[in-house]
Amino acid sequence: MSIRDDILALGKRMGKSIIGQEEMIERLILGLLANGHLLVEGLPGLAKTRAIKALAKNLDAELSRIQFTPDLLPADITGSDIYYSEGGKGEFKFQQGPVFANLILADEVNRAPAKVQAALLEAMEERQVTVGGNSYKLPDLFMVMATQNPVEQEGTYPLPEAQLDRFLMHVEVTYPSEEDERKVMLLVRGEEQAAPDPATPAPATPAPAGADPAKPDAATKTEAQKLDPAVVFQARKEITAIKVSEAVEKYIVSLVFATRYPDRLDKDLAKLLQVGVSPRGVIGADKVSRAYAWLKGRDYVTPDDVKAIINDVMRHRLILSYEAHASNTTPDQVIDRIVDLVAVS
Repeated sequence: MSIRDDILALGKRMGKSIIGQEEMIERLILGLLANGHLLVEGLPGLAKTRAIKALAKNLDAELSRIQFTPDLLPADITGSDIYYSEGGKGEFKFQQGPVFANLILADEVNRAPAKVQAALLEAMEERQVTVGGNSYKLPDLFMVMATQNPVEQEGTYPLPEAQLDRFLMHVEVTYPSEEDERKVMLLVRGEEQAAPDPATPAPATPAPAGADPAKPDAATKTEAQKLDPAVVFQARKEITAIKVSEAVEKYIVSLVFATRYPDRLDKDLAKLLQVGVSPRGVIGADKVSRAYAWLKGRDYVTPDDVKAIINDVMRHRLILSYEAHASNTTPDQVIDRIVDLVAVS
């Protein structure tokens, strides 16, 4: 199997336990390949937490789940210096926090105050944490998936624009179709039926004749096999070689500049935008479009690849005007209008 086949197989294995959210799975894979962080927004019960758990289950990586609450402290995320005393001598030793994992689920990230969000910000941007004047490097494979709820805004702390800009993509999760929701019901029912009865001890399975009890059989080994993170690093190396033509490069830049100077395209569009996309938007669109093209089996990026990912890259980087909010205009509607107006040169 090729590196791409291994990554596609990872997505398929995740899809077995997440029904009707194929786009969210694809975005998780793209974030992993592009070495970026995801902000996932959706109503409760749409498998946001289940998705990141499914990724960790099928990838040889450590998962940390951090429940963000108003009383959370920065040290609860980063860790802290602990005083140890032994033999009459004492010293401070750094005790790592849950951020020192490969995959971080920051659940309801907007429920924690600004100091906690700032601690996560350094980890996301610098790939390190600083405690007591010392900096500690995070793992090479490191991705944050932060979730937030679009409703129930009481008692929340909106993420500042600087932190939003650190997320590679803002993924919006919607309800599955009726047929997919029925499949979800059947999946959960099957998991309940397959769960072991705690009152009944599991029967011992006799080993096959001639088998070494110290070594797992082939079936058990296959079932427990997880994707080696080295495959992800190799995939990232292949993605760096994906070709982007000058025309596509100019197209990406033109889309971003259209958010900053919308009056060049349409006077009505200019009334909807207050602040456009930062230079990180250009970098993010380049990274994700190359990862998307690689995932689709191409060694070059097309304008359609850019269009496929541009909403996820730009929607959280736009600041809409009061007029846009008053007319219930969404960032996606603004981006779609820009895509319609900007032509590939």
